[in-house]
Amino acid sequence: MRAQYMERRYRLVLSCPDRVGIVSMVSNFISSHGGSITDANQHSDASTGCFFMRVEIAASTLPFSLDELKKAFEPIAASFQMEWEIHDSARPKRVVLMASRESHCLADLLYRFHSNELFCEIPCVISNHDDLRSMVEWHGIPYHHVPVDPSNKEPHFAEVNRLIEEHEADAVVLARYMQILPPDLCDRYPHRIINIHHSFLPSFAGAKPYHQAHERGVKLIGATCHFVTQDLDAGPIIDQDVTRISHRDAPEDMVRLGRDVEKTVLARGLRWHLEDRVLVHGNKTVVFA
Repeated sequence: MRAQYMERRYRLVLSCPDRVGIVSMVSNFISSHGGSITDANQHSDASTGCFFMRVEIAASTLPFSLDELKKAFEPIAASFQMEWEIHDSARPKRVVLMASRESHCLADLLYRFHSNELFCEIPCVISNHDDLRSMVEWHGIPYHHVPVDPSNKEPHFAEVNRLIEEHEADAVVLARYMQILPPDLCDRYPHRIINIHHSFLPSFAGAKPYHQAHERGVKLIGATCHFVTQDLDAGPIIDQDVTRISHRDAPEDMVRLGRDVEKTVLARGLRWHLEDRVLVHGNKTVVFA
């Protein structure tokens, strides 16, 4: 477990049909119990008629526990038809990392974890290759090599699912894990599996996007952090970024430049998820960064 580096807070995140009085009701509820709001964000989506909100409350200012807070808030949530959660910032989420042979995204996340930039627990790393074991075990993290038989991938994914369940993962991060997850695994962990795609989706989906981009003569390449769904490379987007290139850049240069963007985008997307800043609505996200 990593050391906590901020005052303990409760994070209330919610979405509901938009109507007058939501902000007032939530704020009054908190203040009526002596709670101090340390951060608040809200968004009203005119196209869907939905309202989104994220509020941080200093835990020390409330007279009751997290469970008591949830119970006290239930009547308000029901009256506004809210989909809501309250999280304790002192409880680190458990994140299982998955990778294949490329090390840049995994190495970056491990470094940020080791440097206390990511407040979470990493109970294990799962890979379909054994190449990255020494790097992972240097960080004191268990490494599970689960080979893939191309003619029958079911045993591989059954073991992956067993490990995720065994380690009670709150989130799974595909740090350039190069196998396509089966639909049942995607459905088992909705909005909890995060992937980095080495393309500015929806452009150049699929294999070798940098080579596709080079053939088109693009001037910008990018990366996309998104939640995994049954639809390949089409889940709700959490974060994206780009870097400029020119006609002088060969595909190999674009791969090198793209790796830097991939690392940054994946780490930023994961951090936002860990801090409960990402709300999913349909196939879109509201990110209170």
